[in-house]
This record gives sequence, C-alpha cells and structure tokens, in this order.
Amino acid sequence: MQAAEKDRQRMMDLLGIKDLRPGASASGKGPNPVNYDEAKADGDARLPDALKLEDGRQVTSAEMWWKARRPEIVELFDREVLGRVPAHVPAVTWKVVSTTRGVTGGVATITKTLDGHVENGGDPAITVDIDLKLTTPAAARGPVPVVLELAFSQQFLESIAHMIPEMAPGAAAKAGPTWQEQVLQRGWGYAEYIPTSVQPDSGAALTKGMIGLANQGRPRRPDDWGALRAWAWGASRCLDYFATDGAVDAKRVAIAGHSRYGKAALVAMAYDRRFAAAYISSSGEGGAKLYRHHFGEGIGNIAGVSEYHWMDGNFLKYDGPLTAADLPVDAHELIALCAPRPVFIGAGATKGDGWADARGMFLAEVAAGPVYRLLGRRGLGTSEYPPPGTALMTGDLGFRQHLDGHTPAPNWPTFLEFAGRYLQAPR
Repeated sequence: MQAAEKDRQRMMDLLGIKDLRPGASASGKGPNPVNYDEAKADGDARLPDALKLEDGRQVTSAEMWWKARRPEIVELFDREVLGRVPAHVPAVTWKVVSTTRGVTGGVATITKTLDGHVENGGDPAITVDIDLKLTTPAAARGPVPVVLELAFSQQFLESIAHMIPEMAPGAAAKAGPTWQEQVLQRGWGYAEYIPTSVQPDSGAALTKGMIGLANQGRPRRPDDWGALRAWAWGASRCLDYFATDGAVDAKRVAIAGHSRYGKAALVAMAYDRRFAAAYISSSGEGGAKLYRHHFGEGIGNIAGVSEYHWMDGNFLKYDGPLTAADLPVDAHELIALCAPRPVFIGAGATKGDGWADARGMFLAEVAAGPVYRLLGRRGLGTSEYPPPGTALMTGDLGFRQHLDGHTPAPNWPTFLEFAGRYLQAPR
C-alpha cells in the first residue's frame, strides 16, 4: 500500500493537486458517510448530451454519430477517465497448454487451457501471460457462440468470502445450475479469463504487468491507461484467439463481468465493436453508474489509494480541484459507445448491493437510449425505475435488479434469455 500511495502522490504532484476528497465511508461513519438516500443523490443531475457535438451542433444522423460524435466521446474517455492504450503494444502469441474432456451439468465438454504470451523483448524483466480457459460442447457440429467472463481467481474469492458470502466459491451453485451449466444447456460455450494475469490489481504494480511492459518499466503519464483499459485489452486479445479456433463463432461472443470486472467488461464492450453482447453486473462507479448520481460508491473511492490505478491519472482531478459535475462525459456515454449492440445491466437492490447503485445504472441506460434509437435500435422502453425482480428486456438495452446482494448469479438466467435473441447455437 505504501508504494501505491507514493505513486498516487507522484501523479498528484504532476497534476498540481494538493488534496483529494475522502471517499464515501461504507460503514456510514467518518468524514464522508455513504449516501443511500435517493432524495440527496441528484445534486449534479444535468448530464452531458451524448448527441451534441463539442461545437454545439446536434447529432441528427447515424453518419454524424460514427464520424463525429462517437470519436469525440472516445477521446474524452481516453484523456480524462480511462487512459490511452499505447500506439505500439507488444504482440500476443497463443498456445494450447492442455485439452481435456469432461461433463458439466450433464453436457459432454472439451476444455482448452490457453496461454497468451505477450512478447517482452522490450523489457525481459516483465512477463505477461494471459490466463484463459475455453469450454465448448463436445457434440457441437460447428462453431458455437461463447460467453467470455472476466473471472476472479479462486484465491481472491476465498479472501473476500467473509465480507461478501454471496461471492464465495460455490455459493451460486447452491441456488441452482451455475451460469456455465446454463450456457452449455443452450448449446453455447463459455470462457473464463483472469484479468489480473494481464495487470495486477494494485497501484504498486503500475510499472509491472501489461502497463509496465508497454512503458518499459517507467511510471505512467497522466493520460496513460489504467487497469480497466488493460483488463479490457486482455479481453480483446482473448477474442483474437477465438477468431482462430474452429470451435468458436467469433462473431457471436458475449462478454460478462461483475463488480470491478463489470467495469472492465463495459469498457471492453465500448471499445471493441467485435463483442456481440454484454452482461454488466453491479459495476457501480467507474462502470455503468452515473458519476453525477451521488449514491453508494463515489469518485473519492475510485480515486482512493486502493482503486486509483483502475483509471488514468487525469481522473484524479475530478476528486481534487474539480467534481463529478465537471466531468466532460458520464456513464451513459460509455454505454452509448456500445450501441447498437445489446447490453444487459444487472445489480442487487440497495439492501445488500447499494454500493453499486442500481438506480444510478438504470438512469445511465435511460440516458443512453437516444443513441440506440438514432441507430435504429430500442432502449429500455421506459424511464420508470422498476421494482426488484422486474426484467426490462424488450429493447436492446436490458435491466434487472435482484434481492440477493452483491452477486451476478440471480440475473444470469435473464441475461441468457436476453442474449438468446442475438446469440443462437448452430442447429
């Protein structure tokens, strides 16, 4: 933690920031107790207009979106929030480490353990190997759709089991078929990618992992990429591999992630237009939650020493001299970058998952709707916040909150039904 504090202070000095505001206290104590009162959440309710160019002109056609407005939004996220991927990133070479046959949920499977080695001639002291497993139905007669999950390691899940028991290893399986079993029952495959194999989840490691390798061990500049972009970059490299594997229909790959990996999955979906659909679970601040909706997790938490490395250095400004109201973008525009492809957003209700702010994510989807409609698609179809258990899935944006805490498990069946309109197993 000391090394992360030193690195964050170095970035603050570069930006001329003297002090940062404290993040919300989840316990409700401390100088900035967390807000779970909706009446106090919308102090900065005015959102940037996703369909207004920087010069003030309104976007009135799909051509204006693709050629003018979308690139503007990407540039703002690159510069102020998520950071830029370097122009020259080392290549990845994939190899199949092992192939095994098995049975999951009554379905015969073939599982490939894969290693994506990143060329490190520029800095041999830093090694990056992307950890990926791919499982497909053994009886498939052709390439199948695949759901790629940004997965937590077993060690991490075990370490947080006492704080979030609903995320403990095996907890979801007690309630019924696992998401992997549900996917296989549809004739699809699934893949599990460990993002920390690309970039460690620590500010102390920014001169290591993929960010360190690309920088040849040097510290970050203010607009260099953070861990969310690096994790998303790794997901895209998994998609590169899928395009070479005859068992996978690479044009029908959905991406999924929960919590911090929900943030990264949304970033991957926004930046890589090859992903066909997304399930973004409890992503909260820095993900699908509006920064301007002050409820649960806040900018001060993301700018804190344990999370600042997820974003670029410039993001710290919005917890220092500036505020969320000064951000030139908000989460609805990150969702809009996914258009016209389908995005399903899920979370738990306030009691159990208030930190992620389900309503703040719902509002972001509502605000992304005009972009979907401009491109000939459908948004949520309503601006009225639904009660827990109500699935909104008639449009190309979907939403559901559940009552089971900080877990993606209860929303998997709804997402798979939603995604089934877009992903369809071969006959």
